[in-house]
Amino acid sequence: MQSEQELISNLCAGDENAFRELFNLYADKVYNTALSMLQNQQDAEDITQEVFVEVYRSINKFKGESQLYTWIYRIAISKCTDQIKKQKTKKRFSFLTSLFGDDNTLIHDRPHFEHPGVLAEKKEDSKALFHAIAKLPEKQQSAYTLHKIEQLSQKEVAEVMQTTPSAVESLIGRANENLRRLLSEYYNNTL
Repeated sequence: MQSEQELISNLCAGDENAFRELFNLYADKVYNTALSMLQNQQDAEDITQEVFVEVYRSINKFKGESQLYTWIYRIAISKCTDQIKKQKTKKRFSFLTSLFGDDNTLIHDRPHFEHPGVLAEKKEDSKALFHAIAKLPEKQQSAYTLHKIEQLSQKEVAEVMQTTPSAVESLIGRANENLRRLLSEYYNNTL
């Protein structure tokens, strides 16, 4: 395994083996982050591919001011955020045009997301959690996903989000408060 500097140098030189190594190191992490944020396996796969295409095209622009993996996460978060914005715009239009059929009956209902790998007995709780995470404001969702789901430190999340660790701590704190409220509403309404 190459050092980060060797890897970056070989990537800049167009070395396919270096790119394969980079992909093998980070593809699962990028996919899991995208899956947690987008809650759709196909979209997560597409975003993962887009991230690595972007890395391949722009590795020469990487200045080394952060670690390589934080730069990759930054690209992933940015692409996920763009995808979420596109989906919201598309959903608004779709809601108005295809939610109801000619006879005024509901013909479109959003499927619930199910994250793979969730234990059967925890499936309902996990669905509720991921549904609540999707309702968080963008920055809270990114910080929470990177810290709690991807297990990055607050300092690493700060590097990815290009902010301070104290700002990340605040975002995670607000995310926790919002999740408590959202999950409390969910469980009060289902009991």
